Amino acid sequence: MEKEVIHLEKIVKNYKIGSIIVEALRSVSLVIRKNEFVALMGPSGSGKSTLMNILGCLDTPSSGSYMLNGEDVSKMDDNSLAEIRNRQIGFVFQTFNLLPRSTALENVMLPLIYAGVAKAKRVEKATATLTEVKLTDRMEHKPNELSGGQRQRVAIARALVNNPSIILADEPTGNLDSKTSIEILGLLEDIHKMGNTVIIVTHEEDIAEHAHRIIRLMDGKINSDEPNKKIKTIADYHFNGA
Repeated sequence: MEKEVIHLEKIVKNYKIGSIIVEALRSVSLVIRKNEFVALMGPSGSGKSTLMNILGCLDTPSSGSYMLNGEDVSKMDDNSLAEIRNRQIGFVFQTFNLLPRSTALENVMLPLIYAGVAKAKRVEKATATLTEVKLTDRMEHKPNELSGGQRQRVAIARALVNNPSIILADEPTGNLDSKTSIEILGLLEDIHKMGNTVIIVTHEEDIAEHAHRIIRLMDGKINSDEPNKKIKTIADYHFNGA
């Protein structure tokens, strides 16, 4: 059995809005192992965005423990969390979050700059990663010179470049047309096959069906956590003529 990458134990997250306490997460316990492909689902207000922020070390829980690769990150300060994020978590956002005045290569090099990697090595690693996502001929292009799918490929390359423990994709196809969405899902499948742990946060069933395990949240709790018995792959779309 693969080692645990994520271990949440009785995670609670409360927000205070005026005099009201909002319970966003209510005693969530969860284990995700290396090389799992997980979809995190739930309607608006279910707690899935809060859980994603905690998994991504963008926020800390009110109580409970979060072990990331055996390290308790639940009580770390902001600087320590920033270091963990850069080293261990690759983010892919719906809105790409690319620097508009920087080239694709410069955008992908950004996490390596924060990690203190020497310039020659930065260029080498970023070039290799952009090649992996089939953007060899677009490295010197800025985001406004790229299609939506190409921009998301740059974002995925940026997420991969530091060899993180987790790829955390928040609605990664939300701003893309259906054909480009299929291509991006195929790329995430390939990343998973290479041994990466992939977590997709989505509200769309057909996106979640690509994951091997589907976790559904409701009212701040895990409502169900089951293996996906009918995993959809890119081959299914070609088979259907999509």
